[in-house]
Amino acid sequence: MNDSPVILFRQTVGTPLGEMTAIASKRGIVLFDFTDNVHLERELGDLSRYLPGAEIIDGSHPFLTQLTEEIGEYFAGTRQAFGVPLHPVGTPFQLEVWAALMTIPYGTTISYAREAAMIGKPTAVRAVAGANGRNRLPILIPCHRVIGSDGNLTGYSGGICRKTDLLRIERSFML
Repeated sequence: MNDSPVILFRQTVGTPLGEMTAIASKRGIVLFDFTDNVHLERELGDLSRYLPGAEIIDGSHPFLTQLTEEIGEYFAGTRQAFGVPLHPVGTPFQLEVWAALMTIPYGTTISYAREAAMIGKPTAVRAVAGANGRNRLPILIPCHRVIGSDGNLTGYSGGICRKTDLLRIERSFML
């Protein structure tokens, strides 16, 4: 049995919408969220729950380099899908919800009710919304593409202004 600690590498990545904290494991990006997110400390604490013994160090990693390049391309309108490996950590339900998010096409939106139906749990709208709110990989796992059934923008950990901006950016660069 290997008792060596899991090393996670952390960097700050600048974007047009503000600085983001990026953390990579040897498997992929485990966290990419706005540095000013009021829940960032909770998210960092959650990482230790899912990756016991993990040690976060400031430093470079090839996945962080790739992420920085790809997020730049995304905001420049030359990238619609990310290739950097992701390593989302969460409950089985959260992972199922986040996998559904990955199927929403660039530049489009769906409702939370539609997302709940996509995972075969049409009555779990609030639970789906809660799982979206715990997404530690916004933009990469595009929870910003989910809106209220009435068409209103609701619930985004980075703030509704950023959700609006992300949707506007995607719509302006649709091929």
